[in-house]
Amino acid sequence: QVQLVESGGGWVQAGGSLRLSCVASGRTFNAYAMGWFRQAPGKEREFVAGLNWSGDSRTYADSVKGRFTIARDNAKNTVYLQMNSLKPEDSAVYYCAQARVHTIVEVATTPFGAWGQGTQVTVSS
Repeated sequence: QVQLVESGGGWVQAGGSLRLSCVASGRTFNAYAMGWFRQAPGKEREFVAGLNWSGDSRTYADSVKGRFTIARDNAKNTVYLQMNSLKPEDSAVYYCAQARVHTIVEVATTPFGAWGQGTQVTVSS
């Protein structure tokens, strides 16, 4: 069983940047794809970004392409989400998740088996 702990959330003005981190422990980290999701109040959880086990294949939601970057450091069991040019609509609780596969081929059919507790991101206009 893997444990995931997110950090780095906070309050920022529109146009600003934040970097989220997610540290994994307990299960082999570097064998599985990782993803970031978010959920705003009253909305369903949505996929934000994902990358494969080695970090050389990434996928993003259209709403964050060109602004967010996902990366991983397997030596540190950590996945990051660099968020630039933040908008008020990016405000949400952000969750990292570990997939049960090596590579995300299609987000909708990728099984994510472990989730962190979430970190709040608030972007003011």
